[in-house]
Amino acid sequence: MTTYDERRRRHLVAGTAANGPYALDISPEGAGWDRSGLRVLDLEPGGVHTLVTGRSEWIVLPLAGGCTVHIAGEIFELLGRESVFSGVSDFAYVPRDAHAQITSGAGGRFALAGAKCERRLPARYGPASEVPVELRGSGACSRQVNNFAAADTFECDRLIAVEVLTPGGNWSSYPPHKHDEHRPGAESVLEEIYYFEVEHDGLGYHRVSPSRPGGTDVLAEVRDGDAVLIPDGWHGPSIAPPGRTLYYLNVMAGPGEREWLITDHPDHAWIRDTWPSRPVDPRLPLYGAPPPRGAGPAHRTAPAPGPAHRTETRP
Repeated sequence: MTTYDERRRRHLVAGTAANGPYALDISPEGAGWDRSGLRVLDLEPGGVHTLVTGRSEWIVLPLAGGCTVHIAGEIFELLGRESVFSGVSDFAYVPRDAHAQITSGAGGRFALAGAKCERRLPARYGPASEVPVELRGSGACSRQVNNFAAADTFECDRLIAVEVLTPGGNWSSYPPHKHDEHRPGAESVLEEIYYFEVEHDGLGYHRVSPSRPGGTDVLAEVRDGDAVLIPDGWHGPSIAPPGRTLYYLNVMAGPGEREWLITDHPDHAWIRDTWPSRPVDPRLPLYGAPPPRGAGPAHRTAPAPGPAHRTETRP
């Protein structure tokens, strides 16, 4: 049985996992697993931060505001967005064994989704216009998935990351499912982080139930900035309160092939069979991917290093 202390370690209330410049800092070591990590960086107007990637690959994803990412002679200008509830964002991929500088003239909040990996892939810009927006489920199980770094949409070595928006009153991450066993072609092992935001300071609920004796057992009331760690177990539902959209960022990585293969809970899997006969919630999509950017480069080669490209000492 999961103890109270264990439940608290799996549900990270906003502020309890802050570290230096990060409002949230989840490392693989701190989570007690091997690969998945997440940081949420708050930058004041004119703020500068250096990301030392180490053995992990990272995606810089604006949650609110825009930023510029400088890395190895390249510059990626991220327009970002007003909030996670207002639109799809562009993003930047930063490889392992690199130093990247993140700057923001107007300030903002940025997710740094990471995973320990083996291959060093090229740094790249991810346009918002190319993010596949999926409507999943139907009726009260309808939700929107922004597949910006899903396993089949954007190349990473280990990292998988998507955003989910659940309209008020709906359930997502439903039916409950798991990915904690290696079963070729059927289920992959993935450590998963859920990072939550709730529209208009609302609250939501998230459930993780054991898939094995002594497994993860969490029922969490989640608010802005909370996170839930899922090393194993059936996760879902995530429940949005009436009148408030629930957002979560999923960050996943595992030891095997980079693929998202799940097993539905046998007591709830039947709900999928009802989806074709019901309409998708008419409130969806909350927004779609924007058209391609107009004039002005999103990616350019940096000039020779000068004061604006100095190395910062902050982690």
